[in-house]
Amino acid sequence: MTVIYWVRHAPTHEKTFVGHRDVPADLSDEAQIARLDGALPQNALVVSSDLSRSVDTATAIQGRRLRLPHRAGLREFDFGDWDGLHFSEVAEKWPDLSRTYWQNPGDVAAPNGESWHAAADRVSSEISSVIADNPRRDIIAVAHFGAILTQMQRAAGITPYAALAHRIDNYSITEIQVRPTYGVARVNHVP
Repeated sequence: MTVIYWVRHAPTHEKTFVGHRDVPADLSDEAQIARLDGALPQNALVVSSDLSRSVDTATAIQGRRLRLPHRAGLREFDFGDWDGLHFSEVAEKWPDLSRTYWQNPGDVAAPNGESWHAAADRVSSEISSVIADNPRRDIIAVAHFGAILTQMQRAAGITPYAALAHRIDNYSITEIQVRPTYGVARVNHVP
């Protein structure tokens, strides 16, 4: 069995959509980082998305754990033209599309962005590749809110809309067990 410990990166303090835009994380809370590190298995492999907020968070908790190369497939959703805009700006400029994006996630995408299904397929493919390359090894995957929700949705067998109802806080752990079928052990555990 493989266990994937999905960790959401440290906070960015952004108040806008942040997808593929590379925004740094605030890693000043050393006590929280130490608690997170202590809550994760020491023999697990560490992988992260290639965006600096995840890379830097993974580096902060890596310790003596073996680090795998960064993976672009673990990135946050590509919010396209919405990236960098506040939610209210998006709702004002694209009222119908933004409402549908949140109320009926699946095939709906931001202009020049990707849909829930496209992001979920990308993240699923990437983490499946990591698992295949490292059989029977536990994995700490440092990634993003949306990427983690797609995997929680996959493992729990729920709809994307139901997945969006879950919180995924910064520094939280969402534990997914692969035996070979997927199952959710815990969601949004903040040590």
